[in-house]
Amino acid sequence: MANELELKYGCNPNQKPSRIFMADGSDLPVTVLNGRPGYINFMDALNSWQLVRELKAATGLPSAASFKHVSPAGAAVGRPLSEVERKIYFVEQENLSPLACAYARARGADRMSSFGDFAALSDICDADTAALLKPEVSDGVIAPGYTEEALAILRTKKKGNYNVLQIDVNYRPDPIERKQVFGITFEQGRNEIVIDDRAVSNIVTENKDLPEEAKQDLLIALITLKYTQSNSVAYAKNGQVIGVGAGQQSRIHCVRLAGDKADHWWLRQSPQVLNLPFRADIRRPDRDNAIDVYIGNEYMDVLKDGAWQYYFTEQPAVFTEDEKKAWLEKNDGASLGSDAFFPFGDNIERAHKSGVRYVVEPGGSIRDDNVIEAANRYGMVMAFNGIRLFHH
Repeated sequence: MANELELKYGCNPNQKPSRIFMADGSDLPVTVLNGRPGYINFMDALNSWQLVRELKAATGLPSAASFKHVSPAGAAVGRPLSEVERKIYFVEQENLSPLACAYARARGADRMSSFGDFAALSDICDADTAALLKPEVSDGVIAPGYTEEALAILRTKKKGNYNVLQIDVNYRPDPIERKQVFGITFEQGRNEIVIDDRAVSNIVTENKDLPEEAKQDLLIALITLKYTQSNSVAYAKNGQVIGVGAGQQSRIHCVRLAGDKADHWWLRQSPQVLNLPFRADIRRPDRDNAIDVYIGNEYMDVLKDGAWQYYFTEQPAVFTEDEKKAWLEKNDGASLGSDAFFPFGDNIERAHKSGVRYVVEPGGSIRDDNVIEAANRYGMVMAFNGIRLFHH
């Protein structure tokens, strides 16, 4: 191991010189096993590693995250995949390892945003997980270790240039962190708050029935938010994040953005999408793009110019707005976490449209009563945890 690592450049090619190093003279806690990761790669890797480490600690399950530009596109724990989930995540193999299931879920939550991701794994990367990573467009992976078979698979990716990082699980950073902005040094205590069952114990709504699976989903949402650029909210269901709204100035815009992603995740499971007649030679990213267009309102334009022939063996029927609405109404039991309080009940109104039944937020708004009233109107369970999770 070494004390520092020179990088090709910083956030942008004109930002040179660039390096990562340990100011105290100790060795770096991360080792490059393959490739040449850059500045943003390391930012994604180190943030995502913290997320999956905390998910594993909170749930006891192998965990994974898919990161892009220092925010998660998806995060999940290792629950088995259903047949439909395997299909929408492009997973052919049955009986995957729990860690591989976690990554399939994390990657599959928002495949458009995960394009070119940096993956994080809570456990030693096995061959199942490496095999899932190999065909995806991805910049790299960080994990506490790799089996020989997994490392051999990953070293064939991107013509041998795939970034593979190994993190020292025993590393603990200094409790005081610093960064510079415009030549000025900022200093603060690290956000070491532990998110566990206590974070969802103060239920403020009339409905107080919080099932264990929903509790786990709320914890997944909160831990994901801890490492998401603020303002942010996260929708979760079935052990995975299904929509993240990151970096929005308005909270309702966070809720809408994440809700639209959650809706897209659910629409991918509709018979109309599952039965799309894709050409055999279409690559995964092109399939994702085609599905996005098909679900969106652009499809009528695609029909007009005949571009459907690039993707499909025959022209699919239009997925009508009435059909979409009917399918979306079947979604239920989703969870929603927020990194700061909801100032208005409109956030709950929008969440309800995406099947949210369980909510956790800090509380503390002067309009808390309005927010609680909105949740009660839909029979939701909502907890106030008093924890703000801003991340910048």
